[in-house]
Amino acid sequence: MPDGRQPDRSEFFPSAGAHQWTSGGTSSVHTHDEGHLVYAARGVLSVHTDHGTSIVPANRVAWTPAGFSHHHRAHGETDMRIVFLPTALARRVPNRPAVFLASGLAREVLLALTSRHLDSQARTRLQRVLVDELHEATEQPLQLPEPQDDRLRTIARLLRENPADNTSLAELGRSAGAGARTLSRLFHNELGMTFYEWRTQLRIYHALVLLAAGHDTTYVAHACGWANPSGFIAAFAAVVGTTPGRHRAAQSGLALDPYSNI
Repeated sequence: MPDGRQPDRSEFFPSAGAHQWTSGGTSSVHTHDEGHLVYAARGVLSVHTDHGTSIVPANRVAWTPAGFSHHHRAHGETDMRIVFLPTALARRVPNRPAVFLASGLAREVLLALTSRHLDSQARTRLQRVLVDELHEATEQPLQLPEPQDDRLRTIARLLRENPADNTSLAELGRSAGAGARTLSRLFHNELGMTFYEWRTQLRIYHALVLLAAGHDTTYVAHACGWANPSGFIAAFAAVVGTTPGRHRAAQSGLALDPYSNI
């Protein structure tokens, strides 16, 4: 269980909030009576539930339904925005944790809903606009499903400790006590993806963390198991939807400051 602590700075609004976290900041495990959306206006968030870990860079928004135990972790200096949805609107989004591609409009609405100057009627209208945007959006999870089988857990632990490890599944199986065919079936049946897909998701997750910490593309590529930066850039763009360089530039941009009286 994470050693939760309070964010460095917080501001609360009707049905919303904004929290500033230093890198590595982690909330305690908790639940909410209302479902909520989280967005990283700066930095990278990870959202941890029993379903697995969802990674939330600036072009994603994560949904956690009411009653789901979860905790958040900040990677890099992180400006976390949170919007709670009333039950009537929450029915229009999935009844499970999900991650959506955030359109430009959705991002602006999320920032507006977590700003100081907004009356109740405008807030209600913008909540509806946001849910409309998410209802039309494609689910694009950056998710690491959490394995339950002990053999998969062993492999997951080894690769989390060393994401650059290029050991084959057959060789990893020797540590896990299972053959490659058995492990391939377990990955498919339990996690819904191949071993190589899962490992790529793990590597992209670590890449986002390292980029948030300020490391350059070449360093991140090698630290996450790619032989050259071009292969890493292609894989990163295929999963995240933008290049590492553009992602870093977006992360360094200034967002609407909810703490300002201006």
